[in-house]
Amino acid sequence: MRIAVASDHAGYRYKEAIRRHLEAAGHDVLDLGTDSTTPVDYPPFIRQAAAAVVRGDCDRAIVLGGSGNGEAIVANRLHGVRCALCWSVESAELARRHNDANVIAIGERMVSEELALAIVDTWLATPFDGGRHARRIAQIDAAGER
Repeated sequence: MRIAVASDHAGYRYKEAIRRHLEAAGHDVLDLGTDSTTPVDYPPFIRQAAAAVVRGDCDRAIVLGGSGNGEAIVANRLHGVRCALCWSVESAELARRHNDANVIAIGERMVSEELALAIVDTWLATPFDGGRHARRIAQIDAAGER
């Protein structure tokens, strides 16, 4: 799977850990920055990762920051992105099963690194349930038309 990763300075450490983890699992990772803990504005980095999914350059994306909130907001501004803020394995599983989340946001200040990796693994391994959820996804996507 081709996966984009992006972060601001507050999510940089986890971005690097997740990138290495994904590569070790055989995924093709597109790292869109940032490249240090030097303070930066996150929207340009996150927008690039979300856009890579929308264009079809990547299957999914993982965006990171201090809380993950701002990153999820930026990603969800792009039509076709369904970014879920994940703080537990269960939230990641439900994001895939019920929401067909193609992007997740994780806050480095909110979860341990071990939990962040478990969230990523669960999100990647969980299929979309379809059924009644597919109808709802169609409604979400239609609401975002511009």
